[in-house]
Amino acid sequence: MKLLRFFPAIVIAIAIALTACAKSGEQSTQSSTNQTKEMKTLVAYFSASGVTKGVAEQLAQTIGADLHEITPEQPYTAADLDWQNKQSRSSVEMADSTSRPAITAKLQNIEQYDTIYVGFPIWWYTAPTIINTFMESYDFSGKTLIPFATSGGSSITKACDDLKRTYPNVNWLPGRLLNNATADQLKQWTDSL
Repeated sequence: MKLLRFFPAIVIAIAIALTACAKSGEQSTQSSTNQTKEMKTLVAYFSASGVTKGVAEQLAQTIGADLHEITPEQPYTAADLDWQNKQSRSSVEMADSTSRPAITAKLQNIEQYDTIYVGFPIWWYTAPTIINTFMESYDFSGKTLIPFATSGGSSITKACDDLKRTYPNVNWLPGRLLNNATADQLKQWTDSL
């Protein structure tokens, strides 16, 4: 009979203990969910001759980023890249601001990246039109994009200005020309952003 008097108190104590355990489990689950939502960095690049590819690979390795090649559906030939021929593919594309060369191998997981470096060679003082195809293929809301380029003699300034003007809703950080950049120079640059 005495045990029955304590029964409600025992039930309440057990209920409190179970509630505390459940809340602890929820916090643990929330903590692991937050850890799995950790955002990543991507280096996406277009390279027609391999120069930008080399820089992109070194950049990705230096900063521990994933790497994605922006690949044209129709690869560029040496004749396509002849900038002195006004009828070459690259000349025709760059003369047409609406040109959007088709790309393959689209990213299926762009949402997991919060910082994206976008690399390309400078063509006609700006980014190749295939970069516009890339930019228009994804939603970059809430992401930070950082252009980088290689060039035989042009700066990246006009390319950066053109990208900011064409895609004003993107959070752009200052771009950089990375000809012959060493791993130390890449690390110093990325740390300064």
